[in-house]
Amino acid sequence: MPAWEEQPELGPPLDFSFCNISSIEDLLQTQPRSGPVPPRLPPPALRLNNNQLGGLGELPPTLRGLRLDPALLRWLDLSFNRLQRIHPVLSTLGALQSLQLHGNDIGELGEVDKLGVLPQLRRLTLHGNPMEELRGYRSYVLSQLSHLTSLDFSAVTKQDREDAAIAQRGKKKGGAPGRRAAPLAP
Repeated sequence: MPAWEEQPELGPPLDFSFCNISSIEDLLQTQPRSGPVPPRLPPPALRLNNNQLGGLGELPPTLRGLRLDPALLRWLDLSFNRLQRIHPVLSTLGALQSLQLHGNDIGELGEVDKLGVLPQLRRLTLHGNPMEELRGYRSYVLSQLSHLTSLDFSAVTKQDREDAAIAQRGKKKGGAPGRRAAPLAP
């Protein structure tokens, strides 16, 4: 159940999807598809999918400019943008429970390590990024983010957890998490 349905004191998502936004600061001059932020019901979710975003550096001050408290943001959709890395600013969103990053250009598997400081994160999507082509992709992500219950819209299974534990042991022996994605051999 989405966070805004679990807690009635929170409003519906703020929707900036398909607005051709190329920088986070553009949000301040763009009318959200969902209408203005209700003053008494702050939205816990933000849709920024299907835009042209390449960076997120000014996310917290921009959210505050939109009357959104970054500390309350629980759901963030950044899918289908031009992100090449997981920006460190995402690690400051401590209440984040769901993060969609699929359909970007994130190539280094080690980028997911930045999300390890998000204790509430339960759902993550990364498919459609070059990193997905790396051998052991799913196991590595789950070894770094053991609190996930869903990865790429698939539930995390007991077998996934066992594979992740093996990947974690391999990392301690000197694995290369920062490697750039290269297609798997057929």
